[in-house]
Amino acid sequence: MSVDESHASTVAAITSAGSVPSENQSSSTTLQPPAASEPLPRSIEDFDKLVQEDVRSFVAASSKVGDLVEQQAKSVLAAFDAERTYLLLTTKAKKPNPQPPELLTELHHHTGAVDDIREANRPSPLFPHLSAISEGIVALGWIVETRPADFVTDTLGSAQFFGNRVLKEYKDKDKAHTEFIQAYYRIFKSLITYIKQHYPSGLTWNNKDGIDAMEALNQIKSGSSPSVKTGTSSAPPPPPPLPTFDAPGAPPPPPMPAAGGGSKSGGDMSAVFDQLNRGSSVTSGLRKVEKSEMTHKNPSLRASSTVPERSNSQTSISSSTSRGKSPMPSKKPKPESMRTKKPPKKELEGNKWLIENFENVADIIEIPAQLTHSILITRCSKCIIKINGKANAVSIDNCASLSIVVDSLVSSLDVIKSPKFQLQIDGQVPTVMLDQVDTASLYLSQESVGTEVFTSKSSSINIVLPPKNDNEDDKECPLPEQIRSVVKGGTVVSEIVEHAG
Repeated sequence: MSVDESHASTVAAITSAGSVPSENQSSSTTLQPPAASEPLPRSIEDFDKLVQEDVRSFVAASSKVGDLVEQQAKSVLAAFDAERTYLLLTTKAKKPNPQPPELLTELHHHTGAVDDIREANRPSPLFPHLSAISEGIVALGWIVETRPADFVTDTLGSAQFFGNRVLKEYKDKDKAHTEFIQAYYRIFKSLITYIKQHYPSGLTWNNKDGIDAMEALNQIKSGSSPSVKTGTSSAPPPPPPLPTFDAPGAPPPPPMPAAGGGSKSGGDMSAVFDQLNRGSSVTSGLRKVEKSEMTHKNPSLRASSTVPERSNSQTSISSSTSRGKSPMPSKKPKPESMRTKKPPKKELEGNKWLIENFENVADIIEIPAQLTHSILITRCSKCIIKINGKANAVSIDNCASLSIVVDSLVSSLDVIKSPKFQLQIDGQVPTVMLDQVDTASLYLSQESVGTEVFTSKSSSINIVLPPKNDNEDDKECPLPEQIRSVVKGGTVVSEIVEHAG
């Protein structure tokens, strides 16, 4: 039942309780006709259509691939439902400043669950599927972008880095896997079209006649609709009949206010205007701050002050166990020269090694790895890391002038935004993926010549092959950087540009 319907029935009930109807009066005259429910905005209707046609089709396609992928797809559906709640809220509320973290708590939870499934199943053969979904879910952060369509387009490119591997691997094997990835791509292509139609310059709020954001959120969750002011508001319902205090058993009349007006109610605005009418004397009661109490003149006061930290669930769209990919980017990261240097860290947390903040280390940093261990290396520069034993996977992020020696891996070695990178493989590594890497050298052994190397937005990448015999030297082979594309027979054909000499 809508708010208007419940209100009409309540008024009818009060009216019938306060007066006795005549014998000739029909019972139908005491009831008000039900009011029509408030229609949804066009932007919400189109978003519901996107979820119904594209997102649910993606969930249906995931059920044909495997339980693990289907579980992650259901979290994607839940994340879209959470974003639908947020979009509906913006049509009813004014933009809050600052924005309460409760508005995005549900969205944070579901997007974090998508990334958690990926991180917890790195050894799975479906890891490229999980990675494509995890990279793509970041696109839901368009709601804080000023150019949201471009943001979703860039995020789709990150998802295609893993998704295209699935398309290539299962092209002639299993059609269900390729349909699953194509269904995921369609979601974001439809999302880009939706954003260009309704929010080309970013998310908008109902700043003209909206209500408080938290009030709107509570009303949406309870299933009721807030009373949003419009240009043609309906007439108010008739008031209930006045009580008869002289009737036996009736409640006593309310006490009269005390002489002098007494205290004013919290909702009375007259107190505010009384303060404004006082003019400059309104500040006469303020105390002057002494110089000894000013923090900008006393560094010791700044050092003693504390600022409470927010929990990860309120400040990041991914959970505390994720890799820190936030689908809610706000400010650009600080340059490395302005960052506060943190102490080096080398710890084993469960099955995950964390190697962080090593810089200019002369000794070799050795990691005793096991088959179930995943290794995450971040913000290390000008150092050498050696992984002893066969590990599961290695991920390297934001490292400069890093050299790493690997025995063998079960899965892959990922390198992101790490210039001047060197890798030596002594055993076997199935896959090496380089993303946004400038200048890298990969030294392969006889056992690792079958390693597959994927590059994206990378330059100056060289693979050094081992000599075939003792009389030969290592052979350095650069990876191509220029691609020539032409249209032949209605299709685009791309080929590598080779330079002679």
